[in-house]
Amino acid sequence: MAVMQMVKRIFYWLNIGGAIAYIAFCGVRLAQGHETFPNQMQLMVQVASGIIIASLPLIIERVTKRRLPDVLVALYEVFILMAILLGTGMRAYSIQYWDKIEHIFSAGILAGTGYMIFAALTPDDQLARTNPALIAIFATVFGISIGVFWEFYEFSGDSLLGMNMQRYMAHGHALVGQAALYDTMGDLLMDVLGSVALGVYGYFALRKNRRWLDTFKLRRQ
Repeated sequence: MAVMQMVKRIFYWLNIGGAIAYIAFCGVRLAQGHETFPNQMQLMVQVASGIIIASLPLIIERVTKRRLPDVLVALYEVFILMAILLGTGMRAYSIQYWDKIEHIFSAGILAGTGYMIFAALTPDDQLARTNPALIAIFATVFGISIGVFWEFYEFSGDSLLGMNMQRYMAHGHALVGQAALYDTMGDLLMDVLGSVALGVYGYFALRKNRRWLDTFKLRRQ
């Protein structure tokens, strides 16, 4: 776990330091009349919000007096770096399959959160007697369900705010038929694959050693 503690600290400060450096560099160039990337001001606001988003685990721990699982926080910080500073700020979403890699990655994080919730809500004596399949199924379904709700969020943003999060438009023109569904269905597929992967791994890990679930348990600070 010492390794995960180090990883989460490294990526936390990469998020914070990277965002500050990005805003400083791009802000100076923007003040000089040069946009490093199109819609630079909007990108800077989004990258600035990443500082708060990356700090959420720390804020949650301070408020609840509980220590979140190191492995989940570490993976979360990696995901935020990919999504905000690299994906949004530096336009990495233009790289093919970048978004899909994020979805399979985030699905694993959400399934891990499912393990955490199950462990937190189940007394230890009952947890020791719970069938590993039930725990794994809960984690898998939890991960997939949040992925579905995320697609609801993207659909709402596209419908109400004229955004294109579900990539239903290309080069300013609305796609039709199955072409308009490719992005959404691809995202859902990655959500399923990521969640199922951790669910299956967790099932066999729990059958071998029930202490494996301790990796995802909340701790008192």
